[in-house]
Amino acid sequence: MQLREKPGLPSALIGLAVRLPWWLGLALAVISYAGLHHLAQKPMPAALQPGQMGSFLLSAATHGLALAGQYLLPVFFAVGALVSAFRRGKAVRLYSAATTRADALGRMSWQEFEILVGEYFRRQGFGVLDNGGGGADGGVDVVLHKTSGKGKGSYLVQCKHWRALRVGVQPVRELYGVMAAHGAAGGFVVTSGDFTEEAVRFADGLALTLINGKTLMRDIQAHKASGPAGLSAPDCPLCGAAMVLRQARSGATAGKQFWGCSRYAQDRCRGTREVD
Repeated sequence: MQLREKPGLPSALIGLAVRLPWWLGLALAVISYAGLHHLAQKPMPAALQPGQMGSFLLSAATHGLALAGQYLLPVFFAVGALVSAFRRGKAVRLYSAATTRADALGRMSWQEFEILVGEYFRRQGFGVLDNGGGGADGGVDVVLHKTSGKGKGSYLVQCKHWRALRVGVQPVRELYGVMAAHGAAGGFVVTSGDFTEEAVRFADGLALTLINGKTLMRDIQAHKASGPAGLSAPDCPLCGAAMVLRQARSGATAGKQFWGCSRYAQDRCRGTREVD
């Protein structure tokens, strides 16, 4: 598995703005115009003096780039900001739909599934960087950043929107190799379906978390349940993070609700509290 190919300069600038908050992209558009416009207004040397050929050529090149760039860069950043705003709104809508429809994952395209996964991790406290979409299997789909607390560092996420087939061990192995090559603190493979037993065994004990469709929907529903039900979410007794409402699936307490740590997916924090 390889990361996507490097884009050209226009695509790279637009992509940068897409990955930033929309207001920051607009700020870059204004700043780039102001700075380049200032350079474009500077007068060219009146005459070429002996021994100044190098500085003259540099000044001429800077002036020419500023003349064009004062209009092009703001446009690139503004387009990226608009796309960022659109994607952010779409992420919120997709997440909201997932809280109300049991079949939400099956109704999404693979692009929408990647957006939903990014929003899922954003609401768990990660900084989220969409790696850009280039195909139904583009390698690393989302890059996460954690700047403080336990597990600080970058995390790589691969999304598998497979409705019928279970995700086997090969994609999991490949992501683990990319994690090692890039020095990532951890990684996640998220699927709308399920994983094979071989994939689960390979990931066991590694800094690699597998999240199937049922777990993803359960966590999204748990985040929803922690608010409208009128319950005040307590802090985790182990790490201090916010807790979410979960439901025991097996054992003597099967079916009973309890508070679980919202950091379980990324930190494996097993802090719990009873529901009063």
